[in-house]
Amino acid sequence: MERPTKRRRVSGAGKSEDSQPESKKLKREKGQKVKTSQRHKMNSSAAKKQGGKHKGKKKKRPTSRSKLSRGPERVKKKHDGAGRSSAVKKNEKGQLVFKDFPDFKPNMTPKEVLQAGSFGGTYFRPIYSSITKQQYKGVWKELPEDWLEGLDINRQVASPTYREGVNTYKVKCGGSLQMWESSGWIVAQDPYGWFHWYCRFYQGRRTEDDGRQISRWAKCAGVKGRWRRNLITKVVRAGYKYDNPAVSPVVRQTLQHWAYSLTEEDFTEGAKRVKLT
Repeated sequence: MERPTKRRRVSGAGKSEDSQPESKKLKREKGQKVKTSQRHKMNSSAAKKQGGKHKGKKKKRPTSRSKLSRGPERVKKKHDGAGRSSAVKKNEKGQLVFKDFPDFKPNMTPKEVLQAGSFGGTYFRPIYSSITKQQYKGVWKELPEDWLEGLDINRQVASPTYREGVNTYKVKCGGSLQMWESSGWIVAQDPYGWFHWYCRFYQGRRTEDDGRQISRWAKCAGVKGRWRRNLITKVVRAGYKYDNPAVSPVVRQTLQHWAYSLTEEDFTEGAKRVKLT
């Protein structure tokens, strides 16, 4: 009779994964799954906390160049007219072209009028308007900087004292503000007068008063304007060239204040209508 073979005990350190009882093996696998699941939950919870800070916020897509070019500043400038002065060009005759007012053809820009020497240097001086019942000071600051480049503001733009030497033709001309106000020529929106209106119109502003102001210009400096015809007549009768400053410097200075300077072409055409007798 054979004796049963004794099984050797193997220490726990030498046991293999496969030699372990099934129940212990399952318990170990389950334990690992539980640990893995716990780690996953912890990571998921941390991710939610991190992402919770940005909840509800959507990422902004980069704006295209075309949209950037229509920023609020550019839209505002287009709306109020600022910046449109750069679009005003002169034709082959040297006349300014305003497409919405084709009959309005001055040949001097506001900048050219100021730079040439006008109004005895007093135009934008501090004033009290009897029309608006208000004081005005520093209005020249609304003008583009390049219009005033090189000018002495206190002497050539906003001087309280009229200086004939500032003017192109070194003469005094024009009436007082009180005279213009009492005559009914000045309205509240442009308390300084016609040139004030012209500066704003040139920069693009449009108002209901534009027609009246352009009509005033036409009667003074237009083709049939009083002062333009007056100067041409005097030059023809004096027998001088159209641009001789010795012929009626006061009228020349007046026309300059209305943004017009007599040209050879305009003189030749106008001279045809002058009677020498």
